Amino acid sequence: MSTDTETHPGVHLLPCDISAYRKGNTGIDYVTTIDSGLPGPHVMVNALTHGNELCGAHALTYLFENDVRPIRGRLTLSFANVAAYETFDAANPYASRFIDEDFNRLWDQSTLDGPRKSRELTRARAMREVFGTADHLLDIHSVDLPQPAMLLAGQRAKGRALAAAIGKPRHVVMDRGHDSGKRVRDFATFDEPESPRSACLVECGYHFHTKATDIAIETSLRFLRHLGIVSKNFANSRLPQEADEPQLFVKVTDPVTIETDDFQFVRTFQGFEVIPEEATLIAHDGDRPIRTPYPDCVLVMPAREPLRGKTAVRLGRLV
Repeated sequence: MSTDTETHPGVHLLPCDISAYRKGNTGIDYVTTIDSGLPGPHVMVNALTHGNELCGAHALTYLFENDVRPIRGRLTLSFANVAAYETFDAANPYASRFIDEDFNRLWDQSTLDGPRKSRELTRARAMREVFGTADHLLDIHSVDLPQPAMLLAGQRAKGRALAAAIGKPRHVVMDRGHDSGKRVRDFATFDEPESPRSACLVECGYHFHTKATDIAIETSLRFLRHLGIVSKNFANSRLPQEADEPQLFVKVTDPVTIETDDFQFVRTFQGFEVIPEEATLIAHDGDRPIRTPYPDCVLVMPAREPLRGKTAVRLGRLV
């Protein structure tokens, strides 16, 4: 399921072969819907929103190989940016995140309906209907640096409730997404408080650790079990038999957007450090000092390679 390699230091997880799932059954390549024939929600597990986030491909392959079947409603398993995934090179493992632009910044109606063209937009437009008809979504991701796994639950109470029901990973982040574009997780009514539709994004730890696959599989099974899409026996027989730790919920208050080409953290941060003192210096953005805005500030997802216009780090409070 996961492949270890010593050829490329740091890369211990390689792509798996997903070609068997290309045709699917929806008329959209790499999108398969399994219908139970019984009433229930349409639930979706999506992988490869970014082409170098390999754990999701392994997790969906695991579900297919274990003959996952919904006991009510419909289950859709989808591989999103397969074009980028197919370019993966372990010698340059970050390069296959996308082809032309970030698939996970395209999910507002004006972008999807607009005139711009790219490989990712073509794929998003092909997949928008299936995302738009899903009642509940789990979007599987991983991160650039070795750091704890987390659920990104959005801003709404329903996202927090879904994350709590899934129960793991331990860290749950509530945020509004990115200034540079809307995520799949926030598409359409997933982010509207009055809608019953809900979504979570799971970050399964470092892209190229085999542990990320284990986290992706476990989170998927927990998500499907909670929603009653698979039987408890199917899920429980494949889940680790260990007690859950209490979850830690972090509300992001201040995403730090990089304004210059000279951004530097004052030291290496791994994520979820709690900085006790208000106004502690954590970075320089050119001549602008970046300081913590309040005591006990939590640092979420520090960037591996800070770039102008991108998010350097998210600052949050424990809630």
